[in-house]
Amino acid sequence: MSQTQKTVAIIGAGIVGVSTAIWLQRDGHKVILIDKAGPAEGTSYGNGGVLASCACVPVTGPGLVKKAPKMALDPNQPLFLRWSYLARLAPWLWKYLSHANEADTRRISAAVAGIVGDSLVDHQALSQGTGAQGFVQPSDYLFLYNDRAHFEGDALVWDIRKTQGFVWEEAEGSAPAAYDPIYAPSFDMLVKLAGHGRITDPGAYVKALAKYVETSGGQFVKAMVEDVVLEGGAVTGLRAGGEVIACDACVVATGIWSGPLAEKLGVRVPLESERGYHLELWNPSQMPKAPAMVASGKFVATPMEGRLRLAGVVEFGGLGAPPSKAPFDLLRRNVKAAFPGLTWEREEEWMGHRPAPADSIPVIGEVPGAKGAFMGFGHHHIGLTGGPKTGRLLAQMIAGRTPNIDVGVYSPARYSSKI
Repeated sequence: MSQTQKTVAIIGAGIVGVSTAIWLQRDGHKVILIDKAGPAEGTSYGNGGVLASCACVPVTGPGLVKKAPKMALDPNQPLFLRWSYLARLAPWLWKYLSHANEADTRRISAAVAGIVGDSLVDHQALSQGTGAQGFVQPSDYLFLYNDRAHFEGDALVWDIRKTQGFVWEEAEGSAPAAYDPIYAPSFDMLVKLAGHGRITDPGAYVKALAKYVETSGGQFVKAMVEDVVLEGGAVTGLRAGGEVIACDACVVATGIWSGPLAEKLGVRVPLESERGYHLELWNPSQMPKAPAMVASGKFVATPMEGRLRLAGVVEFGGLGAPPSKAPFDLLRRNVKAAFPGLTWEREEEWMGHRPAPADSIPVIGEVPGAKGAFMGFGHHHIGLTGGPKTGRLLAQMIAGRTPNIDVGVYSPARYSSKI
């Protein structure tokens, strides 16, 4: 328990926001959870559902600068671009691609691993006693490759995972079909990582956690926060709907929509939307035994309650444009190739916005020059995986305690105009 009770307003009721709220409550603080739509109405609803601890390696690996243009022009690659958006995307893209080298890839991976490396344990600890623990299921995490040469093309990625302490099993030939007959015979190699997990219904899970926050005495406010009120350089409240919500500290955890509030606090994050797509196949004739990354299509298939969720396509096109048809069509082609005997009753399509800072490292910590103002956003496609650890770190920092990992690499100070 913290010795000094604070009232903390958390802006954003996704996985980062509700995780922060729960850990603050367990530390004896009062929390106000604020969201413009409601719990789990954004990216936390539509993620891939895998607690992908090994997914610490950023997209910006060596060679991306050469590969990206060809990928964007190929309808069978999982990268899409709305060309009318390119001019607006260019400044962020230039910074993003500047990290596409081995040294930065290893540096970024080490930072991200600190947030996602123990995801299953983090989710189990977060959800314990909340009524949401049943959604958290331990599982293997599989990677399916066409053959060993295909696998060895990802040698750097696997070497980085090894450096971060991950171990795995490799099996070839008939191994993929022997593990699970749902897979196409064209897969000649399987890589299996134990100690991972999945969420059987991400939206319901985050909603259940948010309900626990309320039943534990927390307040939920449905509102759009317009500004942070500072007096003498310290947080005293939030301005929402013409009214002021009094608080001793606040957390900006609104994902891709965090930019405007961050700028008002003097933190200008080069942030872009990774428009993520998922396709859900309801009541499938077969269900995979475990979540799997199909390397040939760069998509993840995750078994969930009543449906199989396919995710992994990225599109750059901003916040305003409607979903595109091509990413869904690609997911359909990929699932038919990977699971040739699969049938299902109906489909559901979803597109959402993953918050992508140009350096691929989440923004977590206190804002320079604004005592009591904290940030927790920018997790790209691994927000569900890293949400609980992010929330716990923020709760520790708000209480004035020193976390057991170096949090300096996540600090908003790297984007602040006040230092």
